[in-house]
Amino acid sequence: MTGPHDDLALVEAARNGDRAAMERLLRTHHDRIFAVCRRITGNDADAADASQDALIAIVRHLDRFDGRSAFGTWAYRIATNASLDELRRRSRRPVVVHDDLASSDRHRSVIDQSANTRIDAVADRDLIDGALGGVPDDFRIPLVLRDVADLDYSEIAAVLEIPIGTVKSRIARGRAALAQALRDGNRPDPSERPTTAS
Repeated sequence: MTGPHDDLALVEAARNGDRAAMERLLRTHHDRIFAVCRRITGNDADAADASQDALIAIVRHLDRFDGRSAFGTWAYRIATNASLDELRRRSRRPVVVHDDLASSDRHRSVIDQSANTRIDAVADRDLIDGALGGVPDDFRIPLVLRDVADLDYSEIAAVLEIPIGTVKSRIARGRAALAQALRDGNRPDPSERPTTAS
């Protein structure tokens, strides 16, 4: 992982046509960009699309990075926007469910005893992702930026262009909603879910 000063040097080199610097910059931030996209969109396929869009936008608009924030903060803002765009596109797509195929895949996974640890990890991630899916966007996105991207409050405020006090409030409400969803087995009572951002 590079530090902020390394990022700035890589940005400068990339702007001057150094392809290796651009590749290193993207490779350094790819995993966290994907993680942010994964938790915002809720699945690997949409996260892959959103992170690809984010990486393309970073390359195309690198000249717009002004250095007032850390490169990572700027990149996560782009990833957040790409994820929100993907959610909007998804809401316009028809949903097709293949229950038989999913059931068959789950059965094969259970039979593969050597994969128990991996299955547990996936199950935990799926449980959290399912619960996160019930948290309204206004609360989920700052929560993801704090707990997945590991941004501090001021960086999240910069990414979302909202005051730090609002960031803290939304994260607190997001964590409360996530905890409630996990307690309820991912089936929160709609009347208990927060629906309005502060």
